[in-house]
Amino acid sequence: MKVLKIRKKVLPENHPDIATSYNDMGLAYGALGEYKKELECCLKALAIQEKVLPENYPDIATLYNNVGYAYGKLEDHKKQLEYYLKALAIREKVLPENHPDIVASYNNVGYAYGELADHKKELNYYLKVLAIQEKVLPENHPDIAASYNDVGSVCSELGDHKKELDYYLKALAIREKVLPENHPDIAASYNNVGYAYYELGEHKKAFEYCLKALTIREKVLPENHPDIAASYNNVGGAYGKLGDRKKALEYFLKALAIREKVLPENHPDIAVLYNNVGGAYGELGEYKKALEYYQRLLSIQNDTLL
Repeated sequence: MKVLKIRKKVLPENHPDIATSYNDMGLAYGALGEYKKELECCLKALAIQEKVLPENYPDIATLYNNVGYAYGKLEDHKKQLEYYLKALAIREKVLPENHPDIVASYNNVGYAYGELADHKKELNYYLKVLAIQEKVLPENHPDIAASYNDVGSVCSELGDHKKELDYYLKALAIREKVLPENHPDIAASYNNVGYAYYELGEHKKAFEYCLKALTIREKVLPENHPDIAASYNNVGGAYGKLGDRKKALEYFLKALAIREKVLPENHPDIAVLYNNVGGAYGELGEYKKALEYYQRLLSIQNDTLL
């Protein structure tokens, strides 16, 4: 802000250095979580650069990207997509075909389509990212694993669980080769693979991988970390599908204990567990307990849906 104050005094109104200061301020506001101010500053920077720079200048693409990011943080995903597509259009015109900034734009556009629930287009852009990465990166690069993971996630949204599993297993294979044994990303991959097996009805396999994820997370994460709660919930679900209702209840209650400690009172993830715990008690014939948890679920729904 001090830099901007000086520059506005001594430089012409639309000088590129003033645009740079607005952009820097926007990024600082974003880091502080003040996304409206971030957007305001980035739009001011963009307005200057569009006046003084050539139409397809890379710096304009960068600002389109920054503006899109700010809109995304404000949950305006149509505007987010609009600006990400503008950034991509410039980058495809002026940069080499496999340039990292084009990869970044494909990734951003895919993400925005995902937020708008257009999963076919989301998949299309993530596959473009993957195609470039497989050309320019070493075979087992972690970024390729991340892209396999993204593609698997979209296949899940599209209901193609065989492909989902295939991509999750590819991501896991890379991560097991290049990361330390108990790395959280390996746990995340175990969890994803377990979920895909669950969707395919292979509950023994689902249980095996969800348990592997939990084992790592309990070793490397803080005691009440949300990922541990997620793993307890997944393991509980797998036990339920295997017919061990007592174990299912045990793990659902462990997950609930964490979420009640770390999440707001009416958080949707707590509601999910009230439902799961109620269901487990019902399966065990403990209907008073089941009713108690379903009533808690209903209380959250009444508070949040009205």
